[in-house]
Amino acid sequence: MSSKAEETLSYEQARDELIETVRRLEAGGTSLEESLALWERGEELAKVCRRWLEGARARLDAALAEEEKGEGAEEED
Repeated sequence: MSSKAEETLSYEQARDELIETVRRLEAGGTSLEESLALWERGEELAKVCRRWLEGARARLDAALAEEEKGEGAEEED
């Protein structure tokens, strides 16, 4: 999957594919080449998940900061 296609993956899609990739690696029975390809795909999917989670954290932090800012303004009144 190209990086362009990865950008369209939702967090849930990337997470589910990552879970399946890990399951396949843990099950064994794949060639070295297949295992390496699965590992690389897993790394890519983990990055997608990490970006989603970092974005969510940034949104939460911004919302909390805005809430605190609003509460500070109310206390001054």
